[in-house]
Amino acid sequence: MTFQEFLHSDKSKKPHYLLIGNPIEHSVSPIMHNTALQHYNLPGEYVALSVTGNDITSLIAHCNKAEFLGANITIPHKETLFDVVDVLSDEAMEIGAINTIVKADNKLIGHNTDGFGFLAPLEEVEDELEGGRAVIFGTGGATKAIIYALQSLNMLEIVLVSRRPGVYDNDDDSIIRCNYDNWSVFAGEASIIINATPLGMHPNVNASPVRNSELEYLKGKICYDIVYNPRKTYFLQQAETAGGFPIGGLDMLIYQGAKSFKLWTGQEFPVGLVRMRLEDVFPA
Repeated sequence: MTFQEFLHSDKSKKPHYLLIGNPIEHSVSPIMHNTALQHYNLPGEYVALSVTGNDITSLIAHCNKAEFLGANITIPHKETLFDVVDVLSDEAMEIGAINTIVKADNKLIGHNTDGFGFLAPLEEVEDELEGGRAVIFGTGGATKAIIYALQSLNMLEIVLVSRRPGVYDNDDDSIIRCNYDNWSVFAGEASIIINATPLGMHPNVNASPVRNSELEYLKGKICYDIVYNPRKTYFLQQAETAGGFPIGGLDMLIYQGAKSFKLWTGQEFPVGLVRMRLEDVFPA
């Protein structure tokens, strides 16, 4: 549904939470959050909206209406809306992007729960990452939160792999920029290799940031793909073949949503129930 269609629908006149992005057609966030709202019998429906840059001014005006209860932000608006909310959490300020809007005291507060979601599946291996090196493919909307999360684990060095390495603006000396032709120079000492690009996402399921000729660099590494559809991406298949340790993106999706839900409602996310629903949508 487009934002303009939403404004002219009955949904806009009832209590609601929004997912704001473009494109949003394949998002499963409505399944997650509507499952959680129904579990607690809470008011409100979670609605995914396709929002363009031209909609931003009227969107913010709408967010000040009583029916608006909160929002998630996805590509390409995580940085756009960073500049228009009333208040930023400390974490959002550090990251420089938001993925959640909370309404409190008639103010719109920007939060970022991506880092929390990213770290959740790594809890058992945090000690292995401390003082190590990470390689991240991609410099898109989630990368800033991933960097923030990794630095909270005291990782000493982060290598960003991009087709245009100079584009990512960061003056942190612990961050190295390189391209897809020379990333393997840094792979040997890496503890974790992360796909933060859309490569491998449905429907282009045979894509990966790693060439098949480079599989040796995945051996013995934690290989984390933030893509969750399909559950086992081509990158994760490559990791298994090479003797790496694959981690898929479904848990990151669930746990970033869990923190958003807690911020909105004060209730704990029914993680097990939500996971069952999503496993029906994305069988392993």
